[in-house]
Amino acid sequence: MAEDLKITDQLVIPDSELRERFSRSSGPGGQGVNTTDSRVELSFDVERSHALSDELRSRIVERLGGRLVAGVLTVAASEHRAQLSNREAARERLAGLLRDALAPPPPPRRPTKMSKGAKQRRLQAKKHRSAIKQLRRGAHD
Repeated sequence: MAEDLKITDQLVIPDSELRERFSRSSGPGGQGVNTTDSRVELSFDVERSHALSDELRSRIVERLGGRLVAGVLTVAASEHRAQLSNREAARERLAGLLRDALAPPPPPRRPTKMSKGAKQRRLQAKKHRSAIKQLRRGAHD
């Protein structure tokens, strides 16, 4: 399954920069769960990658800084019984994380003012509620 990992149309991570580790999964599997290494940990060294430009690398480090350990991004997959399915799930998860981290930042919010009509309607509604509550009160002597 030595395939390059396509993140976007412009960015492809070569398989040589990905590292897979296998271990026993705690999930379903019957008698084979104790003998089969179906859990997959997929690691990508963001800091030393040749596939990333400096701009992309800094954006990933900024957005995924909490998930990086010594510059390495690691995802794990153990939801399937088969190792191959978990390998595919880990690759999809890593690609999704990187895709989200590389997305351009949203445009800045333009502050807006409340319209005069909306302000009047809000105040009128408050007065109306106040009047209703005033009528509920009994007349105090």
